[in-house]
Amino acid sequence: MKFVQCKIEIKNLDQKPVIILLSDLARLHFSRVHTLLAKIGVYRGQPPILNGLCKKDGVMQKEIADALNLTPATITDTLQRMEKSGLLERRTDPEDARVSRVYITEKGRETKKQVDEIIRDIDEETFKGLTMEEKLLFRRLILKMINNLTKASHE
Repeated sequence: MKFVQCKIEIKNLDQKPVIILLSDLARLHFSRVHTLLAKIGVYRGQPPILNGLCKKDGVMQKEIADALNLTPATITDTLQRMEKSGLLERRTDPEDARVSRVYITEKGRETKKQVDEIIRDIDEETFKGLTMEEKLLFRRLILKMINNLTKASHE
């Protein structure tokens, strides 16, 4: 899968509503993340699986699906692709042959380190030129907005 660079029109940014600016930021960030991850053979949906397996190895496929709010059928394709790439392996549970457990490989662990490095690099690119106070303020504002929308959606 090839990701196309996301381009945002720069003119009149000061006239755009804040929500559109946030959307532009999210699209640009998403595009940059997936462009760099594709260079190391990691694709959409795979980083959270690598992260989860580094924290708890040998989990059931259903546990991964539940943690990511996906159906087991949806996660199957991603796991098959990752298995073909050598990032993980699936084995039958020795105590219950109906259960498949997922284990990260050494290549998967190394790839997880590369993913973490890419995420750090993108954070540096994203926040370049901002002070620590500005970064903290941005974070607080985003969390407040998330909280506002979460409350509104439950009302």
